Amino acid sequence: MYTFSNRLRTFSFVLMIVGLIGIAWGFMNAPSTVEEAKEIIASQNSHDTHGTDHEVVPTSHGEEDSHTNVDAHTETTGHEVTTDSHGHADGHDAKHDEHVFHQLQNRPWSALYVAIFFFMMIALGTLAFYAIQHAAQAGWSIVLFRVMEAITAYLVPGTVILFLFLVLSGMHMNHVFAWMNPDLLDPAGDSYDKLLANKSSYLNVPALLIRSAIYIGGWILYRWYARKQTLAQDDAPEGNVHYLKLVKASAAFLVFFLITESMMSWDWIMSIDHHWFSTLFGWYIFAGMIVSAITTIAIITIYLKSRGYLDFVNDSHLHDLAKFMFGFSVFWTYLWFSQFMLIWYANIPEEVTYYVQRFDEYKLPFLGMIALNFILPILILMNSDYKRLPWFIIMAGILVLIGHYIDIYVLITPGSVGSSWSFISPEVIGSALFFLGLFIYIVFTALTKAPLKAKGNPFIKESEQFHY
Repeated sequence: MYTFSNRLRTFSFVLMIVGLIGIAWGFMNAPSTVEEAKEIIASQNSHDTHGTDHEVVPTSHGEEDSHTNVDAHTETTGHEVTTDSHGHADGHDAKHDEHVFHQLQNRPWSALYVAIFFFMMIALGTLAFYAIQHAAQAGWSIVLFRVMEAITAYLVPGTVILFLFLVLSGMHMNHVFAWMNPDLLDPAGDSYDKLLANKSSYLNVPALLIRSAIYIGGWILYRWYARKQTLAQDDAPEGNVHYLKLVKASAAFLVFFLITESMMSWDWIMSIDHHWFSTLFGWYIFAGMIVSAITTIAIITIYLKSRGYLDFVNDSHLHDLAKFMFGFSVFWTYLWFSQFMLIWYANIPEEVTYYVQRFDEYKLPFLGMIALNFILPILILMNSDYKRLPWFIIMAGILVLIGHYIDIYVLITPGSVGSSWSFISPEVIGSALFFLGLFIYIVFTALTKAPLKAKGNPFIKESEQFHY
């Protein structure tokens, strides 16, 4: 049995405490009035050094030599903006100030949502990978099952927190999901958004919450059932009744997962930019989810081995995990490039503005995310021998997780915060640290609840003797 060390437990509490301080700082320093927002922007512009924390007034509100940025703003927010012959925006100063005010208010909420989604995503990706192993009746990975089950333990609190965030968004506690603004659906209002109105039968708060409850309920139900069956199989005197039940349940769950994961990606991420859509988006989120999950499995496994546990896990198991890290990093890159290339080549304004905003306003995290998620894994994990070195897998894994955290940041923040962003800020770092601490505490507590070997699995011997 695993014993949760006091040092690691204390470390998780320290992360949560420091994280809470950063989150609180972000909310306390968010503007409460439009005038405060104007003062913050004026102060930022006067001290703008064009560094990592580059923050500017959204370009779509400034004076430009063409109508491009103003049109982009109208497309994204639903604000009606008129321009003169020089492209100057007239009569929208009040809306502009209010828009920037909402962006600055969104900063701590957006940072919180990035961390909430990222760590939930790791648990959900691990659950999918775990189900794949059962449905395929894989032999090599059985010695890793208890690690996977511990990671999926975070799914319950992670999804509940995310659901509460959606409820608060629906109550207009924040403006992360712009489509929840009722003014955009008022035909008599200045901000009426016809495109959004056409989607309102799907994009509405009650429907979102009902769908989300179905997704979350199905995932948690399978996780509970799988855990119950594997523990029962350990105690079964003979036969594989529980194992065979789980094989069938896992195959059924994967069908449910593929449908709900795609819909979840539309509801929880893509709808933040509610005018933009991509038919590849569900697969894109899945690719980032699965590579982050496998990386986390590898890191926790290596940590446990370093503490004297999991002596039945050998370098061949680690090599396979590293191969999956490498393979799914390539898969993620394929999907990213496919989505980007098709949108760039078609050059349809409703689609291309999504990438224009990210490249113009988020260039450093946007390009850095691509380097961390593709170039570095290719260079680091290409060599087969390096995949057997624990310290090398840890180094590559940390870079991969950072890269995919930035990826989620770039997916969420532009649509909710615009160009009023700051990556190195207390609320961003605090949110990441708090949920990292919570993740560590829940996962390693779950590891203490059952033996680290799924001894009742009929292929456990094959898994222990896995070598090549």
